[in-house]
Amino acid sequence: MKKVMVFTVVVSMLFLGVPAPTDAGVLAGVATEWTQILNHVQLIMGYIRQGLQLENELRQYAEQLKQGRVLPQQLFGPIQQDLSQLSQVVQGGQALAYSMGNLDAQFRNTFPGYSFRSQGYFNDYKKWSQTSLDTTMNSLRAAGLQGQQLNNAQAVLAQLRSMSTGAGGQMQAVEVGNQIAEQQVEQLMSLRQLMLTDLQSKQAYQAEQIQKEQADNAALEHLFGTQPLVTDQKKY
Repeated sequence: MKKVMVFTVVVSMLFLGVPAPTDAGVLAGVATEWTQILNHVQLIMGYIRQGLQLENELRQYAEQLKQGRVLPQQLFGPIQQDLSQLSQVVQGGQALAYSMGNLDAQFRNTFPGYSFRSQGYFNDYKKWSQTSLDTTMNSLRAAGLQGQQLNNAQAVLAQLRSMSTGAGGQMQAVEVGNQIAEQQVEQLMSLRQLMLTDLQSKQAYQAEQIQKEQADNAALEHLFGTQPLVTDQKKY
């Protein structure tokens, strides 16, 4: 637009503001005047080009600032708190939990394996059954707690979707992508913990069944001994 205005001014001066030459002296003066005008026009055009170049550089700089702008705050899920709550929920009663510090000793104390006690069988049987039952109940409690935690995960994802659509630059888009990736890792960790919870319940039940079978066999061995019975000249 500025170039067009300058061109219009020059043309107007050519056709309206310049007298017709009458002699050689006047003609030389007009030529000198026009040379000065053209020099001024070139100078002005140079300033215009510099202005346009500066405008372009400022626009590029503003775009760089926009692309490098970071999010005012980032959003991450409370995975540490969630995992801690779940590890505490699965412990309770006589349950065997994956998060117990003395799990190995507790398991051996509850299920000693192939052994016989002359007294206390029913107390042992009660302990085995109660351990399996408590472990199953706590596993269900953990599943229920994870169901409640899903509401928090959905709220986090909703905010991430909003941040993703409103990202104003490359850096903000990268930061949103990092938060989404972190949320995926959190969900995988929660899934692993839920699998551990399910596994502990199944293994506690399996241990109970094996322990009862071994205790019954040990009692039979103690009752009949290792020597064959002889009745009517027949060995049993």
